Amino acid sequence: MTLIKIDETRCKKDGFCVQACPANIIKQTDEDSVPFMIEQGRQICLRCGHCVAVCPHDALDHQEVSIENSPQIRKNLAINREQALQFLRTRRSIRRFKNTPVAKETIQALIDAARYAPTGGNSQLVTWTVHTDPAHLTHIADLTIGWMKAALASDAGKHLPPYFPRFVDAYEAGINSITHHAPCLVIASAPGYYDNGMVDLSIALSYFELTAVASGLGTCWMGLIARALRQDSQPLRRSVGLPDDHTYFYPMVLGYPKFKYYRLPERKPATIIWK
Repeated sequence: MTLIKIDETRCKKDGFCVQACPANIIKQTDEDSVPFMIEQGRQICLRCGHCVAVCPHDALDHQEVSIENSPQIRKNLAINREQALQFLRTRRSIRRFKNTPVAKETIQALIDAARYAPTGGNSQLVTWTVHTDPAHLTHIADLTIGWMKAALASDAGKHLPPYFPRFVDAYEAGINSITHHAPCLVIASAPGYYDNGMVDLSIALSYFELTAVASGLGTCWMGLIARALRQDSQPLRRSVGLPDDHTYFYPMVLGYPKFKYYRLPERKPATIIWK
């Protein structure tokens, strides 16, 4: 099978696939001809599936993004702008969790949803490292606090955020403001050689987070763990266990929220520069 196959009996020659292809590998001689893939198409194709998705006649199939695995969009599942806005505003940073584990199948489903986040050149290089062992999560929190203590005691301590000492004191008093006793910690990473890694990771984590909200779960971005990792805390790096030479964004805790929220807090007006 060629990479892209067009059923001439179904094709209406409307050229939608030609116009939608971001790699410009589908051509059409004229408006009365069936589109075709250029000779170098297999090497250039982004495997994005735009061509399959845009054809209203089911005339085009792709060897690696098949029409069989590309379900039709269900109009009954579409949401309007008001519904979308409320959904987005219901997202909260969750720091109090129920003492309930998150099933591996549930975590897998969230990661599967995050696979559909856009990536540069459709590279799809995001890797997920998932921690669910309570003792190990506590160890990660311990190591992060250890790094914070060392940082406060160093010459750079006076330049650290004012909340550092409070978090350390609270932790020693039994209040875990590092992982918040969450039952799961997820870290998305990508190969260090990949220039778009940080962008792809942040988008993938956003997809993961929003799908978690829709699944009755809550998340929080772990800036302190990220900062400790950035500052070359080797024990923490070994404990987190990211693939060698991978770049990463903020780790994210996941669990069932202890509380419900009933209102949508306001935010500052957007800053917009019109040109």
